[in-house]
Amino acid sequence: MKEWVSVKLQEYKVWDATTRVFHWLNVLCVFGLAAVGTVILNGDALGASAGGKIILKTVHVWIGYVFVLNLLWRLVWGFIGGPYARWRTILPFGRGYAAQLGAEVTALREGRAQNYLGHTPVGRIAVTVLFGALLLQGATGLILAGTDLYMPPFGSAIAAKVAAGGVDPEQVRPNAPETVDPEAYKAMRSLRAPVVETHELMYFVLLGLIALHIFAVVLTEIKHGGNIISAMVSGRKSFVDPPADRLE
Repeated sequence: MKEWVSVKLQEYKVWDATTRVFHWLNVLCVFGLAAVGTVILNGDALGASAGGKIILKTVHVWIGYVFVLNLLWRLVWGFIGGPYARWRTILPFGRGYAAQLGAEVTALREGRAQNYLGHTPVGRIAVTVLFGALLLQGATGLILAGTDLYMPPFGSAIAAKVAAGGVDPEQVRPNAPETVDPEAYKAMRSLRAPVVETHELMYFVLLGLIALHIFAVVLTEIKHGGNIISAMVSGRKSFVDPPADRLE
């Protein structure tokens, strides 16, 4: 006859509302940017017209503005937000971090679960890399918005540089060669070339990082529990044993 053992879970408040809103808005923006970006990259194969490509790029940029503003707010929130949203509990350094990382690596090798309210020591490395990739993608995207569509924040300055003699920079538009000076335009496009390459490369890097992030979260949830996924909705995690990073 089996004997049932009652297991009591302790619930902990982890993610504040702002962190959760950032996370899901970021998910929506990245999904939208990736979807539109994929169409743009394959525009010729899909038969998109020049005007159609401009519309797609404009939509991409507007989603990008939301993405960048959301990301910048998260950077600020890392200094003033809840305890587990702050950079000191996210970035992979600080007092005691090396020991925590060593303990987690040992636990992973031995197949033991270690409970964490915030990000695990290994997770902090992954999150830092992901944040860096998002920032780089946002920065290069803003540059391309200005050099391709003459949109803010750099569009006005770029238009002034490439405008043809006697043409008001306000009248410079994409796919309007008569409004630009050919030599100035060619020089600008040459300077933006490495930015384009970086932006496209980071598109694939981010897809890979996001896939790894989802895989790691799901695998951890299945093997060790802890409400990792639902916590980003409810803001709370539940454990039987006390978490290693509980802040008193």
